[in-house]
Amino acid sequence: MNDTLALLQKFNAHPDSRCWYVAWNPKGTLLASCGGDRTIRIWGREGDSWECKTVLQDGHQRTVRKVAWSPCGNYLASASFDATTCIWKKKNDDFECLTVLEGHENEVKCVAWAPSGNLLATCSRDKSVWIWEVDEENEYECVSVVNSHTQDVKHVVWHPTQELLASCSYDNNVCVYKEEDDDWECRATLEGHTSTVWGLTFDPSGQRLASCSDDCTVKIWKECQPEEGTGAAWKCVCTLSGFHGRTVYDIAWCPLMGALATACGDDGVRVFKEDETADPDQPAFSLSAHVPKAHTQDVNCIAWHPKEAGLLVSCSDNGEIAVWNYQSGV
Repeated sequence: MNDTLALLQKFNAHPDSRCWYVAWNPKGTLLASCGGDRTIRIWGREGDSWECKTVLQDGHQRTVRKVAWSPCGNYLASASFDATTCIWKKKNDDFECLTVLEGHENEVKCVAWAPSGNLLATCSRDKSVWIWEVDEENEYECVSVVNSHTQDVKHVVWHPTQELLASCSYDNNVCVYKEEDDDWECRATLEGHTSTVWGLTFDPSGQRLASCSDDCTVKIWKECQPEEGTGAAWKCVCTLSGFHGRTVYDIAWCPLMGALATACGDDGVRVFKEDETADPDQPAFSLSAHVPKAHTQDVNCIAWHPKEAGLLVSCSDNGEIAVWNYQSGV
């Protein structure tokens, strides 16, 4: 098996500050990054390298923790430690701040768009998850506040095709939400990690959810038939342990190849491959590729390109972004 993870480019994206997160636009033509310098940077490909196209620096007063593109690619949402979420509208090669969403008591840790583009989710250190509805006039209204976690909520992610939302927290749990009678409620609480859960990713079909944690493990959860009257049911079908030396901060399921990539506090980037001959109810993953010193400091985020199989980016506490090419020998 000749699986490789080759470095294509590495560049300083946020000098003298952490680069917290990177996100591809839906077409894969632009990459947004955000950092401790309170800016969002938009990167575009020029030949074989990535160049900064624009810097958004007037939206936030503190660290920008996460960014997310709308499914249509015309809007970018940014979540900040200043307790606000900004919505930016793309205008040709520039962006303008359309609106600022307020209401969380303190740091907003993540923002994510539903696949329809009509809903937005935010989560915060205030232990809450907010669901926002977007109308045709680009007006945003908070339609639900869910308080299912007992600690800081780190991440929110939507199911790839359904209006189903998952969140993870400092309380070691994962919660899954669905709308019921015009209100959003927690339908399942996934317990199993023994420390903070930092990141979540659905597989391309949405039938499984992967979580990564401060306990140095990755868990794969599968939706299963619930008992009558008990609502949604998810069970842990696989735990990847012994691969990571420190906290696993982020995880991403490749939409094109099915590979699973992780970003780790031990400075490493890893790619795991699933054994396709294994029982779907007892999946098996093997470490396919590993770059031990992908960055010189903690790796905060990992993101697969939506259109080019094997193209992967990571970002780090040292402000760098690295672009990788993963190739599977199978």
